[in-house]
Amino acid sequence: MHPHHRFPPDPFRRGPGGPGGRGGPFGGRGPGRGRGADAPPPLDRAEVAGWLAGRLPDDWFAGPVELQVDRDEITVVGTVPTPDAGEGDPAAAAAGRIARFREQTREQRMAIADAAQARYGRAVAWGAACGDTRELFTTLSVPVMTRLRQPERQVLDTLVDAGVARSRSEALAWSVKLVGEHVEDWLTELRTAMESVEEVRGRGPSVG
Repeated sequence: MHPHHRFPPDPFRRGPGGPGGRGGPFGGRGPGRGRGADAPPPLDRAEVAGWLAGRLPDDWFAGPVELQVDRDEITVVGTVPTPDAGEGDPAAAAAGRIARFREQTREQRMAIADAAQARYGRAVAWGAACGDTRELFTTLSVPVMTRLRQPERQVLDTLVDAGVARSRSEALAWSVKLVGEHVEDWLTELRTAMESVEEVRGRGPSVG
């Protein structure tokens, strides 16, 4: 494997349990058994990393490639060399370098993404980092009562795989309930403030 194509440990590695403990509020059946019947099979992250290492050109990235995998999408983010901005703005120089990489590699990235889609049944999202600047070019939005990006989907998938919920919809409902319980005082204050606004608006002059 080329040294630039090492993949760091999975930051979303799932432990043996999840919020709420075994079983969860939806009567899950334990860790790893909450996956829906229509969900695609899990991927071997090491296999995906190895395959990508063989497909990615050696001169694309200057450092380790970040890889995130969920049941919908594979996200690949690489670090491009930082340009010498001279007297210019370093952030603008980094943004320009990322834009150049995006334009110059578009056709090759599309070809790799198509091959990965055929092999793994997942869409591929690309991104690049340069200095302190980081940009995702494309990410998949999957409707689950709302439109969620990959990090949010991974939270829901962790709850499902841990048996806390039986589906993403249940995991989302569980998360909303948990947030509501922890911020109930704030939500009550917010609702009261909104009612006051409506009351003041109702006392305003009518037009027409």
